[in-house]
Amino acid sequence: MSIFGVLTGGGDCPGLNAAIRAVTRRLMADDHDVVGIRNGWRGLVGDSIVPLTRGAVAGILPRGGTILGTSGYNPFREEPGVQALLAKTAALKIDGVVAIGGEGTLIVARRLHDEHAYPVVGVPKTIDNDLAGTDVTIGFDTAVQTCTEAIDRLHTTAESHNRVMVVEVMGRNTGWIATASGIAGGADVILVPEAPTAIEEACDHIRRRHDHGRDFSIVVVAEGYRLTHRSGEQDAPVIQDRDRYGYARLGGIGQAVADAIERLTDFETRVTVLGHTQRGGTPTARDRLLATRLGLKAAELALAGTWGRMAAVHGNEISDVSLEEATASHRPAPSGWIEAGRIVA
Repeated sequence: MSIFGVLTGGGDCPGLNAAIRAVTRRLMADDHDVVGIRNGWRGLVGDSIVPLTRGAVAGILPRGGTILGTSGYNPFREEPGVQALLAKTAALKIDGVVAIGGEGTLIVARRLHDEHAYPVVGVPKTIDNDLAGTDVTIGFDTAVQTCTEAIDRLHTTAESHNRVMVVEVMGRNTGWIATASGIAGGADVILVPEAPTAIEEACDHIRRRHDHGRDFSIVVVAEGYRLTHRSGEQDAPVIQDRDRYGYARLGGIGQAVADAIERLTDFETRVTVLGHTQRGGTPTARDRLLATRLGLKAAELALAGTWGRMAAVHGNEISDVSLEEATASHRPAPSGWIEAGRIVA
């Protein structure tokens, strides 16, 4: 009988508990013990471990967030982080770890495996949907649904007041959420970092709508969009602040876009920043199913001792890729999606 650990790292998102549940039940089905590592990789440095049983994961499938807690802790950035983590793993006699996370969490997993032969497999989760090596990540579908519902609600108030409504959504340096929710919600302008539309062109489109009797507009902007001008010049990314490691927290581009639209068109403009509402709440059925399938695959990789891999989605099938491939680059929103958003606006 082996002991396996499971952790969730980075930002939370709907579907994490479904993945924890699937990993735990699959490993327990083969009579192995499972422990939960609290607060991401920090739990293996601070000795924050809890046993996971069938009872512990019962009833968590529809819950948002993560029962294990999470953090962006990176043991490679602090001393004696890595050595403490390796020592604690050995002391607890953990035979392997399933790390459920996004880019930051999985980069730590890759380095631990490559540099220290650490037994780890990954599960892709991020509402940003920007991990390489997989078609979709846990949390994306729920985030898009949340944003789409917000856009639907903003349509009525925008029309009532003849206003331009700017909706700022998450996504880091990609426009997956903005593009998907913008199309689904019928946005009139979608601004993303992959193919940045000049703000003057966006204003031209809004004016044309007004000329045709549509006295309101919905603009969806990804937090990573840089205000772009017809001249080709781009403003710097809008950053809220930086964490203790210098990692930028994006946010505020919605207000910059709104200010520019009001200045260039003289139309009354308001901003809604959806922020962390995109991370919270009950996961959609699609995210629950996805998280369960990915969790089961990761558990099977762990049982086979196939370390250094990440469970992944390719088409309708669940497969696996190396952690190196998964963290090699950001996956941009497809150009076809972006063009579709422009055509139907």
